[in-house]
Amino acid sequence: MSVAGLRKAAHETVAGLPREFWWLWISTLVNRLGGFVATFMALYLTLDRGYSASYAGLVVALHGLGGVVSSLGAGVMTDRLGRRPTMLIAQLSTAVSVAVLGFMVHPGAIAGVAFVVGMASNASRPAVQAMMADIVRPEDRVRAFSLNYWAINLGFAISSAGAGFIAEYSYLAGFMGEAVMTLVCAVVVFLKVPESRPEEVPLAAGARAPDDVRLSTVLRDGRYMGVVGLSFLVALIFQQGYVGLPVAMGADGLSSSDFGTAIAVNGVLIVALQIPVTRFIQHRDPRRLLIISSVLAGYGFGLTAFAGSVGVYALTVCVWTIAEIVNAPTQTGIVVQLSPAHGRGRYQGMYTMSWSAAALVAPLMSGFVIDHYGADWLWGTCAVLGTVAAVGYWLLMRHLPDPVTGSPATRPVAERAVTEKAVTEKAVTVRNVTEQAAVEPTA
Repeated sequence: MSVAGLRKAAHETVAGLPREFWWLWISTLVNRLGGFVATFMALYLTLDRGYSASYAGLVVALHGLGGVVSSLGAGVMTDRLGRRPTMLIAQLSTAVSVAVLGFMVHPGAIAGVAFVVGMASNASRPAVQAMMADIVRPEDRVRAFSLNYWAINLGFAISSAGAGFIAEYSYLAGFMGEAVMTLVCAVVVFLKVPESRPEEVPLAAGARAPDDVRLSTVLRDGRYMGVVGLSFLVALIFQQGYVGLPVAMGADGLSSSDFGTAIAVNGVLIVALQIPVTRFIQHRDPRRLLIISSVLAGYGFGLTAFAGSVGVYALTVCVWTIAEIVNAPTQTGIVVQLSPAHGRGRYQGMYTMSWSAAALVAPLMSGFVIDHYGADWLWGTCAVLGTVAAVGYWLLMRHLPDPVTGSPATRPVAERAVTEKAVTEKAVTVRNVTEQAAVEPTA
């Protein structure tokens, strides 16, 4: 591709997105650049503090459990308090709790504070995703979510390398560094990111007010909860790259550095391919993309059963990474499409919980299967889960209309898009339009 072509592609990738989105994107990148606790918790407890692997596993599990607990609470806060206040509370709480964790020495205190860190650090996710859905046009959301996912992985790749060197010098410095970067993220949100929660708008005569969305409303939404369940299955597959894969490679006589080389392919491919792949898929049928990505994820890990060298392991990582690149923004877009504007926080919280729950269950699943049946059975299970998820998406999404087209078959979603646009506008603008329509003569 020529230089002019590259410039055109880059412009089309970033054009049309509101300024508020880019400040939110920057805050996400800054937050991920400071990532330390989740990556180095186990090494910190075993190497620096001298605790057992079992205790380290317990603390990591408590950290994950905190994320599960906070997902729903943060979703409620996002709808009630607003997106911006929820993010600020979560980020300030994360900064304080991470700094405190660095000074804890008693096992009980470390475990308790790690649980709080898990709650605080995951609490901002529903608010961030809901805000992006608020401020970005429906036709641009897949691109926006993809750019945000790219920022997460870029920040993670840089922070992992830098934090490794910091950890060799001082783990406490790593904890304090994450606390400072999280504070910087909060400052960016406070200064540059306005509240985006949809305002109540005046209703025309005879119009019905939007239903009050509660957690029970989300739980009764059968199709949406089906998507959440399928998201859990897909997340359970992807988590094996960080819990089952290193164990299997170790059993094959490969070292931790070999695992690092193989898993690094995941981060490199996401940073290199996320944006161009998104350009390719953003106007394609999301239903097919979810089915294809589920199959790729399942059988990408299934191929690991035939791996025995670093090169082959890295090749399998390439397969399921492509699935991850396609699945992440597409899945988030579907979640937004199925979520009412005034209940996005609760809906996003339920979706976030599916990934937090997968992070909690995946280590237990991989350990049980490998110990009792062997690693090959784990990879076969991943293939089965991918197939089940693909069939599930096909069944749930058969009658899901395309939110972009306006054909009669897609009228329900088109109507939702019109309603959503009206909700996100200022009340005075809606009122003016309504008054103008009232005085115009009918045909």
